[in-house]
Amino acid sequence: MEPLSWSGALGPFLNPLMLAAVVVFVAGFLANTVMTLAGLRAGEMVVNPDHTLSLRRTPVDYALMSMKYAVLLVLACCLVYVVAGVVIAAPETTGIIGAMAARLTPVWIALVALFAVSITFKRKLGLYGKLFDSMIGMIGFGLVMFWIFTALFAGMVATHGPIDVISQMRNELPGSPLPSPEDGQYAWYLLGGDNLGRDVFSRMVYGSFEVLKIAPLATLFAFMVGITLGLPAGYYGGRLDTVITFIANLVLAFPVILLFYLLVTPEIVAAGVPNYLSLVLFIFPLLFLVVLFNSRYRTQPPVRNVIVSVVLVLGGLAYLSLISDKSDPDLPLLFRLWPEALDLFDIPGNLLIVFVSVVFVNSPTVFRIVRGIVLDIKTRDYVAAGQTRGEGPWYIMLWEILPNARGPLIVDFCLRIGYTTILLGTLGFFGLGVSPESPDWGSTINEGRRLLTIYPHPALPPALALMSLVLGLNLLADGLREESLRD
Repeated sequence: MEPLSWSGALGPFLNPLMLAAVVVFVAGFLANTVMTLAGLRAGEMVVNPDHTLSLRRTPVDYALMSMKYAVLLVLACCLVYVVAGVVIAAPETTGIIGAMAARLTPVWIALVALFAVSITFKRKLGLYGKLFDSMIGMIGFGLVMFWIFTALFAGMVATHGPIDVISQMRNELPGSPLPSPEDGQYAWYLLGGDNLGRDVFSRMVYGSFEVLKIAPLATLFAFMVGITLGLPAGYYGGRLDTVITFIANLVLAFPVILLFYLLVTPEIVAAGVPNYLSLVLFIFPLLFLVVLFNSRYRTQPPVRNVIVSVVLVLGGLAYLSLISDKSDPDLPLLFRLWPEALDLFDIPGNLLIVFVSVVFVNSPTVFRIVRGIVLDIKTRDYVAAGQTRGEGPWYIMLWEILPNARGPLIVDFCLRIGYTTILLGTLGFFGLGVSPESPDWGSTINEGRRLLTIYPHPALPPALALMSLVLGLNLLADGLREESLRD
């Protein structure tokens, strides 16, 4: 069986077009830079004698147009590769790019369906719908959702298991065929093999699931901690504000990456510090929901009692299941008291450590942001009107102030997921936190860097995946910021 080329039978037709587009883009960029330094500017709209408007073009406009059409040509060629890979579905014809596009078919279908529905009903979807009025926001959203759908459909997209080893495929180049594939086994390593003979493409796909199962949820927990503490600190002020702000500043005094390293080192883990932190931090989402619904239905006791009771029961079970693991004899006795029959789920030790570390490190920053927003918003007239109507303090904080702070908080949430993704990758790169055989991108980059000068293909795909996800989150945050400022 022959190795696959990158572009297959389409390469002789599309590769020259893409090369020409790159040359045109570089030439346009250099020309634009030289003309800008020489003092030339883009054309302006002028009023004609008949009172119509026309654009008076300059050489700068033509340079920018050449760059624009070059980018569009590259995108069109990439689209042809993807469509051909999905339609033809023959790796020998479509090459590595087309084969990967064919494996990603469920992701393309989900993205097209999501964008079609969202754009159709965008005027009814609030801030989310307005995101589709921003090109930057749509690009960022598309990149983020691409990796989310890849994580959800990882079992369908990946060609092999994340830890399946074929010793003959060690450090094999992209497109290498398996020596003797079994029936039903995918016959190629699309992005080559790593130093142990595992499929780099499959590990990159499963790595997205490893990252996305930690970063968004841990960031959400950090926001619940920060909001629960930041709202009363900013609203009441006084000693409460002083004490909580002092604790937050104490945590922020440590460099973030150093604090991460301290929390995941074996000595700190053996002392049970992450478990005790989970005991404190994981209670905040429960407190937040109880206070939220209690303040909302305070004037309707029957409804309030039912909702709060349901939240306490379900949330209490989830909380006790999160912090306890009766099957782990190394845990302190406090975390093994909960009966195993009521233990709904257990989080693996390494995953819990990383999760708690993310929540602990991000919470003080979120607290500072929420506190600052509350100090500004609590002086508004509608807050004074709510106090005049006799609304309780927590109702005003959660149902008057917090909704009006959603714009900056949503933007920061997206950015913070990106920061968390980078931190998780950094921890994996240094072999801290998650298990060594985990396909998370940081661990995969670390394993591939050792032979980077000889075999770059094991380290580059997860690095590019990490970069694209963080770029998507940053662009999404920019789009949300742009649209929230228009509200």
